[in-house]
Amino acid sequence: MTVSQLLRRIAGEFSRAKLHYGHGTHNAKEEAAWLISSVLGFLLEQKLSAKQIGVIDSLARRRIRERKPLAYLLREAWLGEHAFYVDERVIVPRSFIAEMLRDHLNPWLAGEPKRVLDLCTGSGCLAVLAALEFPDAKVDAADLSSAALQVARINIRKYELSRRVRPVRSNLFEKLKTYDLIVSNPPYVTAKSMKKLPREYRHEPSLALAAGADGLELVHRILAQAKGHLNPGGLLVCEIGGNRLALERAYRRLEFAWPEVSDPGTVFCLRREQLPGAA
Repeated sequence: MTVSQLLRRIAGEFSRAKLHYGHGTHNAKEEAAWLISSVLGFLLEQKLSAKQIGVIDSLARRRIRERKPLAYLLREAWLGEHAFYVDERVIVPRSFIAEMLRDHLNPWLAGEPKRVLDLCTGSGCLAVLAALEFPDAKVDAADLSSAALQVARINIRKYELSRRVRPVRSNLFEKLKTYDLIVSNPPYVTAKSMKKLPREYRHEPSLALAAGADGLELVHRILAQAKGHLNPGGLLVCEIGGNRLALERAYRRLEFAWPEVSDPGTVFCLRREQLPGAA
């Protein structure tokens, strides 16, 4: 059996099993390609050994039977060209802020940030990406979950960033200082949507997903407190999923900017001077 033959078979099995995607892939073929390439390290027209086929088949059966995101089975997730360790202590990284850090953030910044905060860091992926993008910056990776911070430390060490990226256990801004840039991908799933989540998403920690009736429970708190934790000219970048309409209704006087990302209207920017609170 060649790799391409196995790819077609696994993709067909995933399709017939009616799996749900969204944890790094969008369809059965992408999921099958990720599984196979992760095990083999390449995709070539070559013959596979019985052992290789056995490993891939075993993982594919688990994916179908357990409905667990492939990222958890492989213990890896990708944001662009960067791979991160993940397990069930954190949600699978899939933030559009990663695109901004890579391609679209500079026009929004007053200058090169020296202090950066990744709020609700989870696996630490955005903190790592920020440190890679801004090599002179110190980065705080903050989360309420001590379990999530254990995973973040793994990724910080993996990228040899322990001197510049600091994991901090904090209830939002409770133990934090001031920054030139704050990025945050907080929980934003509404209570109604939480009840309808596919099985794959129920393997993720609910603490990192559930955000009250309007999906903005933490966003309300972030907007109320962020100004006091941004330096003059500082920038807040926050992801809110599909809650743009609810956000703009709740804050009619705020002039949200919506940068260009793959899913428009999911990430907003506000400069310190635009945020509510004392000057």
